[in-house]
Amino acid sequence: MSTAEPAPAAPAAAESVVPGWAAASAQARLHVVTGKGGTGKTTVAAALALTLAAGNRRVLLIEVEERQGIARLFDLPPLPYAETRIAVAPDGGEVRALAVDVEAALLEYFQLFYNLGLAGRALKRMGAVEFATTLAPGLRDVLLTGKAKETVTRRAAGGEPIYDAVVMDGPPTGRIVTFLNVTVAMADLAQRGPIRSQAEGVATLLHSPSTAVHLVTHLEDMPVTETLEAIAELREVGLPVGSIIVNAVTDPLLPADALDAAAGGDLDAAAVADGLAAAGLTVDQAGLKTLVEQATDHAARVTREYELESELATTGLPMLNLPRLVDGVDLGGLYELSEMLTDQGVTLDRERP
Repeated sequence: MSTAEPAPAAPAAAESVVPGWAAASAQARLHVVTGKGGTGKTTVAAALALTLAAGNRRVLLIEVEERQGIARLFDLPPLPYAETRIAVAPDGGEVRALAVDVEAALLEYFQLFYNLGLAGRALKRMGAVEFATTLAPGLRDVLLTGKAKETVTRRAAGGEPIYDAVVMDGPPTGRIVTFLNVTVAMADLAQRGPIRSQAEGVATLLHSPSTAVHLVTHLEDMPVTETLEAIAELREVGLPVGSIIVNAVTDPLLPADALDAAAGGDLDAAAVADGLAAAGLTVDQAGLKTLVEQATDHAARVTREYELESELATTGLPMLNLPRLVDGVDLGGLYELSEMLTDQGVTLDRERP
């Protein structure tokens, strides 16, 4: 029997973009970040972790794809299978990171539920661990989501949660529903014992208000299409959707009243030349032609981004916008993106004592 709750009805189409950060996301403890490859999913997950850690909070950033993307982003050596402090958040607080190693997680699972410490290590030497995770791909996802659940629910001696929030740099949109919903299938298959109870516990967390799945996208046709499809699939299986985070948004360089004309190729070259002259700038005809062509291309891109943003708005979900960083993403850029998320209302609805 599935532990998933019935899928909620999709909200009515929004007439405009819903700004900010949903109250449900502010209360969630597990924030899963997904997105089509190339949209900056890992960057956004890291910036979100920094944002949520602000104000003397402690946040864990988890990587589950074994790419060491977090280490590269923070310019660190490859992360071990251990929770490692990687950054200090604004106004105090800290971000720790964990790169989940599937073999290590399976050995930890054997020890926790079956007390197979030495035997588990022997199985690893024999290659049985790799064999098991290859033979049953769903087992890998169970281990990864199970580790996330353990960090979310772990408590200190006084009973308070160790982490105020856990941010998971999750799989891409094409695999996110299978990944997050695998424990429901495992709970259905396992009739009794630790596997069933573990799967049920993970499924309950992932389908509860304690979880929010955020989707990162660019305002381009394929990423937006994948985002809309993923949202529909997440809702269908009852997984809680948080915000759409639009990354690398183009900064409009033309006034609004000139965008339509420029996008349609109707920009008045003579008027452009007059404007340049008024600013003390002169260009030859070739330069003027190139400038007008670039303005047309820019306006067409911005106009199309507005159209795609409107498509995303029909989901009724809150939307957050992040610009394209001209100098690329480094540690300073992450803090810059974090500040922008804070300005758009991203926070947790609780304080660390």
